[in-house]
This record gives sequence, structure tokens and C-alpha cells, in this order.
Amino acid sequence: MRRSLLVTAAAAISMVLLAMLVPMMILVRSYALEDRLARAALEVQAVETVVSGQDAGAVAQYVDRVNDSDRDARVTVLYPDGPEIGPDPGQGALVLDARNTGRARVDDVPGGSQLLVPVSRGGNSALPSQTPVIRVVVDEPGLDSAVGAAWGLLALLALVLLAGSLAVVDRLGRSFVLPIRQLARHTRSLGGTGVVTPLPAVSGPPEVQELASAVDRLVGRIQLLLARERANVADLSHRLRTPVTALRLRVEAVDDPLLRHRLGGDLDALQATVDEIVREARRSEREGLDPRTDAVAVITERVRHWEPLAEDQGRPYEVHLAPAGPLLRASRADLEALVDVLLDNVFSHTPDDAAVRITLDAQDDVVELVVEDAGPGLPPGLDATGRGSSGGGSTGLGLSIAARTAESCGGALEAGTSDMGGARVAVTLRTA
Repeated sequence: MRRSLLVTAAAAISMVLLAMLVPMMILVRSYALEDRLARAALEVQAVETVVSGQDAGAVAQYVDRVNDSDRDARVTVLYPDGPEIGPDPGQGALVLDARNTGRARVDDVPGGSQLLVPVSRGGNSALPSQTPVIRVVVDEPGLDSAVGAAWGLLALLALVLLAGSLAVVDRLGRSFVLPIRQLARHTRSLGGTGVVTPLPAVSGPPEVQELASAVDRLVGRIQLLLARERANVADLSHRLRTPVTALRLRVEAVDDPLLRHRLGGDLDALQATVDEIVREARRSEREGLDPRTDAVAVITERVRHWEPLAEDQGRPYEVHLAPAGPLLRASRADLEALVDVLLDNVFSHTPDDAAVRITLDAQDDVVELVVEDAGPGLPPGLDATGRGSSGGGSTGLGLSIAARTAESCGGALEAGTSDMGGARVAVTLRTA
């Protein structure tokens, strides 16, 4: 915003300065040319005296001295039927008009102006055919003259005015931008911790202050909603888990061992589902408003956490981990649960000597975790992203948790067969 304001102001001010400076420069050059013409008129008076009273030889000597002393004007004397003395010979229609009318005239010529003055040598009775004409050609002022210095001064003045105006505009723009930046910093700080704090006082234009007040009211509303959500989650946990606990006590009182075992398995599945519901309900409290987690660091830590168990079982444990990766829009707890679910499935449903291979690849905007094993593989027809029986005593809920975590990060979970002979689960996590 500040840069756009400066660019717009610079363009507008430059247009105004150009509209003022160009006419002023033309006017300065015109005044300089008029000044040269005035000085040339004074020289003509002296030349006229010499021409009216001296012969052509004396006139030629005088004209040479005048032309040598004045580089801005060139004097030429044009006799009717005699010599043409000076650097600009030639008698055109303008010269004939001045000779016949007996009046001086000023005309524009390429590169400047010319002054034509007829000289009477015989009083009022002199014929036009006997009248010489003095031609003075005055060059337009160039950059090497005082006009160039004046133009440079005007350009310098324009630059000073432009710089001063931009400084004022920048100061004004800063008064607009700083409160907005303060507001942006405060809103960004709300996401990482989940702690909502009131917005400090914001200075600036009334519109910015009104925006700050609206954001402050929104923050207060968010704080109220979060408090209500925490209370509802606590109540939900109590309402769901208490009946399950009571039902478990009744199942334990069943005399038939087979029925008790079957009902206990169903209760375990129900308990896992309840835990997942409560966990999902607490996601916003756990993540905050804007979760950002170093996925590679968290996944690496959990992979190393399971390594001692593999050593105890004598299980080959092959690990290929990326050194670093991007921040993902997911909580640390969700990423830890994702890794634990994938590795727990391997350790719980494969023989102790079945090898496991873990590969973690990280790019600029994506992290891919692949867990492979040499076990029996996934049961046919298993939907790894949904709840349901997966065989081997597992409810399939774990993979659904991993799938939802991947989807919340803009990724996906794919299950298939590994070249090791067992299952292959690939989880793709993308930056928000």
C-alpha cells in the first residue's frame, strides 16, 4: 500500500511539474532570444552609422570586427548593386521588402531570428535602389548558454519539489500503514497459541480505528465461542464415556465367557470410537487458530521413538529420513498420532521378525511418509480411510485417523502392497 501510494503520488506530481516546467523552459528561451535581439539592435545602430558614412572597404573592416566580438549574432551588409559584406549573403524577398518599404523587420529563420534594417544614405530623397540593408542573424540560445544553466536550475528545483512531496506522501502513507501492520501482527499472533488477547489501542485514520474496533469485537466473540466449545467438549466427554464405563461393568458380570469376550471386543471398538469423537471435538483447542508444525522434526522423533521396540523384537528397522521440510498446518499431537497409528499397525499385526521400512521425503510444499512392512499385508477389500473391520483384531479406526490428518493438511492416504511383500501405506501432507 505504501509503495503504491508513493508510485501514484510520484506519477501525479511529475505530471504537474512537467506541465509547469515545459512552458517555463520555452519562456526562458524566448526571453533569452529577445535579449539577444535587443543587443543586436544596438549593434545595428553603430553599423548603420558606419554604412551611411563610409565606403565599402571601411564597412567590411568594421563588420569583421563586430562579428569577431559577438558570436551570438552575425552582421551582413547587403548593397543593392554592390558587394555583400558578411557571413550571410543573399537578397531574398524579405530583403527587397525591407529595402522598398524603408522599414526594419524581424523574421524567424531556421536556428534563430534575423533583423533587417534599411540604411538611407541620401536623406529622404534616396531611392530604394540605392538603399543598403543590414542583416543581423541571431542564433537561438543553446544549452551552452545561460539558457542551459536556467534549465538546469529549473530541473533541480523540480527534483527538490518532487523529493519533498514524496517525503510528505511517505510520511502520510506511514501513518496509514503502521496501524494496519500493527493490526496484522496482532491477528497473526492469535493463531499460534490459541490464546485470544484484546487488541491494543491503534492510532491512525478513523477508518483504521474503526477496523481495529471491529477486529477487537470479533476477537471477543471468538474468545467467547472458544470458552463455550471447551465447556461443551468437557460435557461431551463425560456424557459419552460414562455410559460406556457402566456398560463395561455389566459386560464383566456376564457368565458366558465367549459372550463376554465378544461383547468386550465390541465395547473396545465403541470406546475407541468415543475417544476419537472426543479427540476430534478438541481439535480446535489443541491446534489453536493457525497451527504450524515442523512435520519432519515431529515425524523423525516418533520414528526414533519406536526404534528400541524393533531392536527388542529383532525386527529389521530401515529408516530413510529427510533432514528438513516445510511447516504444515497441523498440530504436533495429530502428527504424532499419525506416526504412532501407522507403526502400531505394523508392530501389532505382523510377525516380530517382519522387516519395516520407513521413508520420509520432504519438498518445498509437500511431505510424504511411506511405511512398508514384510508382513501378511492388508486384508482384501479393506477401506483404509474408513471405519470398519480390518482383520487381525484391529478396528480400522487408526488408519481413518491417519487419513483425516492427511486430508486436514491438504494431502491423502494411500494403502497398497509393498515390494517387501506386506502392506504399504503412503501419507502425503501438504502445506496450507
